[in-house]
Formats: sequence, C-alpha cells, structure tokens
Amino acid sequence: MAKPATKKKSTQEPDLFGGKAAPAAASRGKPARAAASKPSGGDGGYSAKHIEVLEGLEPVRRRPGMYIGGTDEKAMHHLFAEVIDNSMDEALAGHADWIEVDLDADGFVSITDNGRGMPVDDHPKFKNKSALEVIMCTLHAGGKFDSEVYETSGGLHGVGVSVTNALSERLEVDVWREQTQYRMAFERGKPKGKLEKVGRAPNKRGTRVRFKPDPQIFGAKAHFKPERLFKMARSKAYLFGGVEIRWHCDPSLLDGSDIPENATFHFAEGLKDYLASSFESATLVHPDIFTGSSGKAGRAGAVEWAVAWSADTDGFINSYCNTVPTPDGGTHESGLRSALLRGLKDHAARVGKEKQASNVTSEDVMTGVGCMLSVFVREPEFQGQTKDRLATAAAQKIVENAIKDPFDHWLSGNPMQANKLLDFIIERADDRIRRRQEKDIARKTAVRKLRLPGKLADCSNSSSENSEIFIVEGDSAGGSAKQARDRKTQAVLPLRGKILNVASAGRDKLAQNQQLSDLVQALGCGTGASFKTDDLRYEKVIIMTDADVDGAHIASLLITFFYRQMPGLIDAGRLYLAVPPLFRLQHGGKIFYARNDKHKDELLKSEFNANAKVEVSRFKGLGEMMAAQLKETTMDPSKRTLLRVMLAEDDRKPTEGAVERLMGNKAEARFEFIQEKAEFAAEEMLDV
Repeated sequence: MAKPATKKKSTQEPDLFGGKAAPAAASRGKPARAAASKPSGGDGGYSAKHIEVLEGLEPVRRRPGMYIGGTDEKAMHHLFAEVIDNSMDEALAGHADWIEVDLDADGFVSITDNGRGMPVDDHPKFKNKSALEVIMCTLHAGGKFDSEVYETSGGLHGVGVSVTNALSERLEVDVWREQTQYRMAFERGKPKGKLEKVGRAPNKRGTRVRFKPDPQIFGAKAHFKPERLFKMARSKAYLFGGVEIRWHCDPSLLDGSDIPENATFHFAEGLKDYLASSFESATLVHPDIFTGSSGKAGRAGAVEWAVAWSADTDGFINSYCNTVPTPDGGTHESGLRSALLRGLKDHAARVGKEKQASNVTSEDVMTGVGCMLSVFVREPEFQGQTKDRLATAAAQKIVENAIKDPFDHWLSGNPMQANKLLDFIIERADDRIRRRQEKDIARKTAVRKLRLPGKLADCSNSSSENSEIFIVEGDSAGGSAKQARDRKTQAVLPLRGKILNVASAGRDKLAQNQQLSDLVQALGCGTGASFKTDDLRYEKVIIMTDADVDGAHIASLLITFFYRQMPGLIDAGRLYLAVPPLFRLQHGGKIFYARNDKHKDELLKSEFNANAKVEVSRFKGLGEMMAAQLKETTMDPSKRTLLRVMLAEDDRKPTEGAVERLMGNKAEARFEFIQEKAEFAAEEMLDV
C-alpha cells in the first residue's frame, strides 16, 4: 500500500490506430555521452558527431516515460488501452458492433473487432511499404488526423498504437479486408518481414492485434492483471451501448480471483446501468436516476450522463472524453456542475426557497453525488500529455446546454422528491458553513479540547500548509521526537502501544477507544461521512514507528484505521510512513544508517573496505535514538525518506479483500495467508 512520495510522472492516455501527435521533445535527439578522451579546447570536445539522432520507434524504447508515463504496472496496461481504443473508435464510427478481448496463459493479449480492418495497400509517401506497417512503426501516422475518417477519437495528443508496438516483445496484426486475410509480425517495434497475404476470408472483416509487453522495458514480472483488463474492457461497453465486448481469460490466470473466465458486456442503457449497479445498496435522496443523452454517441457534440444522490455513501464522478477516462475532470465536468447548480437554484426559486438556497455552491450540489459523464468533441485538448484533464473550452458549454433543460424537466416531473433533494443540498451547504466557522477557532485550543497536555506537542504554525504531525508509538519515542522536531512546522502525538484493530472491532469499542478519539480530535477532519479534507489541520500525517516487526504491526493497525475511517486522507495523498533506520554503521569518520539487514549488507560492501572493522549498532527503537540522530535520519525534510500510502488505482475491491483477510476477525484467513507466503518471509527483515 505504500509507495515512495516522488513527483508523479506525466502519462499518455489511450488513443487510436496511430492517431496521435507525439510531444515535440519526443523527436529531438539527445546528446551522446562525452568521449572519454581529454577535451582539446574551450568547447570541451562537444561537436556535431556527439549529436545522436533517434529514428523510428527508438525514442519510445529509450524514453518510455515520455510516452506512457513510466514502466510501472499502470504504464504497462496503457498499452492495452491504446489498442482497445482503436477498436472502440471503429464502433463509434458505426463500422463495428463487437470487440473481443482474449488474455492467454503465455502473457499475450488479443483485441479483435469486426470493423473495416487496417488499410493494407501501399502508402503513397513510403515506397514499397504498406499502410499497416506505417501505422505500426511511425509515431505520427494514423487516420485520426482526418475528420472525414473519424469525426471523434481519443484525441490527437498521443502517439497511438505504434507505442504499443515499440514496447512489446512481440506484436502480431491480422487484418481481414476485402475478403482476404493479411498478417504482419513485429518484435520490439521492428518488422519481422513484409505484410503477408494469408488467404481468402470471404465472410470476415476487422482487425486483431496480439501482443506481449517487453520484459526488457517492464521487468521480469511484465504480466497483465486480469482484474485490470476486465474492468477496462467492461467500462468501454458502458460508454457505448451499441457495442458488445466479449471477454475471455485463460483459467490458469484466475487463481483466487472473482473475475470470470468468459463474459459478454452489452449495456443497452449504458451509463445508467453502471450507476444503478454502483448504487444498488445505497439509499438515494431522489429515488430516480437522472439520466439522458444529447446527440449521437461518437459524433461531435454528443453528451450522455447519469446522476444520482446518495444519502449514506460517498459519491464519485467518472468522466470521459471520446471514451478516454479523465480522472482529473476538466471543462466537461465544470459544465455538469454549472447545469446542476443552476437547475437546483431555479427550482428553489419556483418553490419559494430561494433565500435558503442562496449559499448553495457546486461543492454542495456534488456532495454524495454519483455521476457518469461521457462527451464527444472534435479534436479534444488536454492538459499536458496525461490526458487526465480535459481543457477544451467549448466542452463546458456543450455539456451545460445539453443537461440544463432536461434537469429542469426532471425536477418538475416529481416536485415532492425534488424538494427532498433540494433540502438535502441546502443542509449540506449549512453544514459546510458551520464547519468553516468552527475552523476559525485558534489552533491552540485543539490541545485543550484533546485534554492531553504533554501528549500532543503541537506546532506553532497556524496554517495546515507546510505543517505535519508525527504519530509515534509510546512516550519514549515521543520524547525523542519532540526534541528532534521543528517546533514551527512539526507536531508530535505519542500513542500508547498497539491501537485497536478497527477491522475486527465493533462500533462501541471504536467509540470508547480514547487513543483513537485523541487522534481524530488532533487531526480535526472528522471520520466516515463527516470527513472533510479541508478541515485537516496538517498537510502531512506521518506514521513513525520502530523499524522492526512490532513497529510494522502498529503501522498496519494505523493504516487500517485510516483506510476504514478516513479513506479521503489516503485519496488526497496526505498519509505517509516514516522510514527510520535499524542500524548505524561507523568506521573512523564514516557514518551510515541502514534501513534493514539487506541495506546494511549493501552499505558494508559499497562504502567500507573489506577488511575494515565496522562498528555496527542496532537501534532498539525510536526512543533509544538520540534526538540529533532521529532528526538527521527520519524527521529532517531535506534528508529523510517518506513513503506515501496509496490505494490500488484500478480497483478498490482487491484492497478491501486484502484488508478483510489480513485484519478482519477471521483468524483462519490470516493463517492461510501465512502458509501461502511463508517462503517469502525473512526473519527480522523489514524490506521497504
């Protein structure tokens, strides 16, 4: 669950058959390493011969992060998104009505559609080279630049399926076109021969792309996750009710997973079906889902939406532009918020509640809302390469105009339920104002409210910005931390031993636990449905426990508490783990700190002579460290290492299952886990 708190790299979201324009920097050469010989002038020996020109797909293999954001699991699955979006564009353009996804035991995934098939004739600008080869091997080639071929697509900011080809160990393309089957294979982006005519295929058309990620790029564990591919394929079917997506996965890859071996996705009501399944067990404020569409899916200016308000669960907004996810929102979401806010205020004026609704903002309207929004625009613009946020200015007006009148009619159609929804929103606005007023109370009163003088050592900074709180185990560690901290920006809250395991405890025990109550009050942001990130009194919440097994257990209990009671804290990226050292290594004037046994062995080999008598001391705990050592190794922002606690990006269900299995009240589940993972355990080793 923990990841290093490094700056997020830019990523590239999926688009279609080669239809993306590469970033300008992608085509530039980079200087070669300087020659080993001694420079012979003021230019340092740097000349034209040192300029390296990268051709074809070589820039992608040299710098995959520029195209897909890195080489981690998310980036690897981006290769699949590139290909399935090609098939989706064929469906949206009216040329395909089914897509098949097959995940094989050998690590290959195949995406097949019954569209027009990739062009196979020779490209007019390339001598003796088929259009298929140009698409697969050229960064700036594709049919998405021509609006007569595709009115809308996943955008023109990316580099298309050629990136998938470049980063695949092997990729095979089969095309059924004009009653003939064609085939071409590639390895690491390079053709393994010319386009081959396989034979007659009188009753078939379309394209199949079969590929396997390259372990040279993504490492030895470069394997697709069935759960992630399953979710990505299913989401496409929700976005366009006119397409049927067929799923097949080799059963050997599904050990212990609830993902089916075979499935067919076809949702006639599209986004409404998804929202209804998501809110199946929720209590809706208005019993009906507000849903509708404007224009024809796949055509420029089309909008589809489904909106509902839940009284007892957290809300969410899933938005898409041309079927590409936009997790950071953008102009289309702004149009949705504006339309809903205007509609509710107009309804308040009609029923005489204009004054009560005067303080309502779009933030209040979106409280507890579950929303699915899909828009189609011509040549969309995104912020940066990530495509996480839509920047097309016209999208706001398109969405607002499409939703405003239908929302007015929806509210008027059931006035009693509409009034109930309006009262719910007004109550949210009143609660927001009240909480803001309470937040104005001086920071120093928090200590008095906690009734823990001498326990919470608060910082003097009156703002949450640049302030942080360290949650430590025991008064001894708390004493060292209080001496080592920066009093202006760092607060320390010692907890006594191991806290309550909230995953297996009832509500009564949770409410009666003084340590957790103190922690909640110190943070000031509430729990559960009352949690508000804006009310958090610190920018960072840092769990700092001993670098041993007991410390890891306490950290696990705390993470479980935050996951269950304050998930928004994790979603906002505000929860961290400190990484204190376990060993101190000294020889002469050289001093190094090691996180664990493995790190210690590495330092002994790399930093000290083989015959040196290195003094190795093991810290028994944070309380045994001198304040200066604790500050230097763990608390000084300029020298320390922090791990940010994050949730799996693709699906929360696996995380919830793991928490329930390892922290729940079924001891046999933990025993089974220990038996399964025993071979990976190393005594007295905490490898972070």
